[in-house]
Amino acid sequence: VVLDADVSSSTKSGIFAAKYPERFFNVGIAEADMVGIAAGMATVGKIPFVNTFAVFLASIGLIGARAFGSYSGLNVKSMGAYGGLSDAFDGPSHHSLEDIAIMRSFPNMTVVQPADAVAARALAHAAVDFNGPLYIRLPRNPVADLYSPSNYRFEWGKARTVVDNGADLTMIVSGILLKKAVDAADALEKEGIHARVLDMATIKPLDEEAVIRSARETGAIITIEDHTILGGLGSAVAETVAEHCPVPVRRIGIRDRFGESGDPELLYRAHGMDTASITAAARELAARKNSYR
Repeated sequence: VVLDADVSSSTKSGIFAAKYPERFFNVGIAEADMVGIAAGMATVGKIPFVNTFAVFLASIGLIGARAFGSYSGLNVKSMGAYGGLSDAFDGPSHHSLEDIAIMRSFPNMTVVQPADAVAARALAHAAVDFNGPLYIRLPRNPVADLYSPSNYRFEWGKARTVVDNGADLTMIVSGILLKKAVDAADALEKEGIHARVLDMATIKPLDEEAVIRSARETGAIITIEDHTILGGLGSAVAETVAEHCPVPVRRIGIRDRFGESGDPELLYRAHGMDTASITAAARELAARKNSYR
């Protein structure tokens, strides 16, 4: 069953509503009520997917996510649309820059973020069979597919190696900035800097084994996320590295500030999250790694 808070034309849950009207519920602009209704449905064996903007799920809908998802362990799938700066033109009131940090802090909550449409489709199918509270973060703006439907399978809690050019550094990415990291790795390769790129679709539970292995084998890590660097992917990776295999770490993301309204690519550039900025940061990290030794 699918629930939406009166934004189905934006979240695209209206496509489901048109095909399965008896299993679609528009609760209106009442995010907290929507999560509570979904929790009730979960107690009688339904598999509810709740949909609204990520910024509202991680604020107005948060008491339900904590009480009914995290604490009660109910099988509610929370779909946070328009994550990060991707809802660019709607401005800071709609930019969800802290939702991963919030959801990641809740016990029992699994947090995932696909990198492209192929991964999102595979994740949606996997989410039906997943049992337990789940937060899925989705973007607004389009991105080119990196994966092929014929050879992609979503694996819970496992990082996927997308580029493995060598042992100078590792880029760990979650979400649609993965394409920019891949392009940066290509640019670095031409400069003689060999980068590994990991797609960390599952942020919690983190694939700590992949992080530790990358730290040991490449000696430096850069994290890339459309989210605040406080509490999200960068924090999760840095915590793991600090505890198990200390190496230089650089976090790319929103640096303790709000976003602003504008073209998404211009916003990414302003916040150092475009391909050129990622390339420059990786270049600096590789140099710092050598001095660290």
